[in-house]
Amino acid sequence: MEVVVARQPKVKKQINLFYCSECEELALKVAASSDAIHLQSINWRSFDDGFPNLFINNAHDIRGQHVAFLASFSSPSVIFEQISVIFALPKLFIASFTLVLPFFPTGSFERVEEEGDVATAFTLARILSMIPKSRGGPTSVVIYDIHALQERFYFGDDVLPCFETGIPLLLQRLRQLPDADNITIAFPDDGAWKRFHKLLLNFPMVVCAKVREGDKRIVRIKEGNPEGRHVVIVDDLVQSGGTLRECQKVLAAHGAAKVSAYVTHAVFPKQSYERFTHTNSAGPADQFAYFWITDSCPQTVKAINQQPPFEVLSLAGSIADALQI
Repeated sequence: MEVVVARQPKVKKQINLFYCSECEELALKVAASSDAIHLQSINWRSFDDGFPNLFINNAHDIRGQHVAFLASFSSPSVIFEQISVIFALPKLFIASFTLVLPFFPTGSFERVEEEGDVATAFTLARILSMIPKSRGGPTSVVIYDIHALQERFYFGDDVLPCFETGIPLLLQRLRQLPDADNITIAFPDDGAWKRFHKLLLNFPMVVCAKVREGDKRIVRIKEGNPEGRHVVIVDDLVQSGGTLRECQKVLAAHGAAKVSAYVTHAVFPKQSYERFTHTNSAGPADQFAYFWITDSCPQTVKAINQQPPFEVLSLAGSIADALQI
């Protein structure tokens, strides 16, 4: 007689999630998306001289439990206090430690093009590689859409980098559009194409490139045809947005019916997102239909405050899933 043994459902790890001040809203969403995640708190204080005066609440109670920290390295001024907590948590006799750093901020500074350049992507990776081991072993470091995949080799063997992507959030949103069957994906350069095209093979594609004309670098269409299509420009991050704006213009000039954009990381220094809001556009022909971003850069999300054409696709559910790896 054959005995069939029923497979037991996988038991979810119970995660104690700490977070920096900037990430409070995202942490609340992560906890709301899973009953296996329990928020914990840190007292973020400073001494009179400005240096951090930090306290991890419930430090004794988390012994033997799985712990994660949700970080945001939005500026050099906030990194030290968070690094201090990140280095302290694994030493509290916890079962495992996961650092979630949605945006790796120095990722675009990964090359040395002439003697004297400092590749700060390597510097930050080395710092994170020194996170102490917990009782369960090396720290897992979860990062979304790091600028260059070869940066995985910048991390040492004492941490386990886990690279996730926000593209599934974009795909889910595109399926909801009334013109979902008329979408073409565009890339602002060959780097973005190499980075993302294998995740978007079901769509027609356009590849743009910058070419030199005299003293200027002009965006041109290198491959593909946007005519009559709703074209969605995809990239990992945006800073000033100049390249995206130039891509929008050339796609519209070649007959695109609508142009939208998606970036995982909306950095937008000096409020440069304002150039994309509908209130600051020259007219419908100058506007993006949608501009999708994630909440990997919490300060930007707060500043934009859902002004059209911006929509925030939250990483919360994806982070909750990553914490179960």
